[in-house]
Amino acid sequence: MTEIIIDKRYCGPPNSGNGGYVCGRLARHIPGPAEVTLRAPPPLDTPLDAIATNDGTWELRDGGKAVATGRAASVELARVEIASLPEARTAELLALFRPHEHPLPNCFVCGPARTKGDGLRIFAGPLRRYAQTPVLAASWAPDPNLAAEDGLVAPEFLWSALDCPTGFACNYDSRSGSFENTPLLLGRMSARIEARPRPGEPCIITAWPTGRDGRKRTAEAALHDEAGKLLAVAKTTWIAVERKVQLGR
Repeated sequence: MTEIIIDKRYCGPPNSGNGGYVCGRLARHIPGPAEVTLRAPPPLDTPLDAIATNDGTWELRDGGKAVATGRAASVELARVEIASLPEARTAELLALFRPHEHPLPNCFVCGPARTKGDGLRIFAGPLRRYAQTPVLAASWAPDPNLAAEDGLVAPEFLWSALDCPTGFACNYDSRSGSFENTPLLLGRMSARIEARPRPGEPCIITAWPTGRDGRKRTAEAALHDEAGKLLAVAKTTWIAVERKVQLGR
């Protein structure tokens, strides 16, 4: 059993942890590609127990309540989209990043109210060369404070970076060229990390929707370095909720 505390810096909604970050923290206990399912909003500044179960899965528990469960998984994508760094920076200009329009302006990953070096400030916008099937892109240069002991960006921050862009991909309407305002919460995320960048190295994130089924929306994402080397891929399932649920009220 290992204790995990989700610092308030890593919030998504105001009162709970960013889903990708929390998934990545639990996935650290699982060798290789992993899938993590969020069972409840991860509380902030609260000691949580990461526990290995008899069937080889891991649970993140808040007392007697399961917050998340994780397991080893194969993470294969039908396609992997890529963009150049200039394309990603152009796409960012079309992102939903204005604080008064953003659904969660203080989110650790995509919040425009976060300062550089505090939040990741990843603002994914649409690539114009995709007219029918939307693909979003963003640039990211990881801050030095995201490094693990080996000097490379810690795995949980790669999970984080691949999280929010898929949520915005699920809400992007290519017909109108705008983002829907449906409140979403991450329900499940799986990721495979091929290589971890060094802080400061320019990276490109691409994300695209893959389907809808009732309240569920699915998407995939990829992380490349500036030279086009694949660093990581992810699959996500998002759940449409009421605004008060998204905010944890």
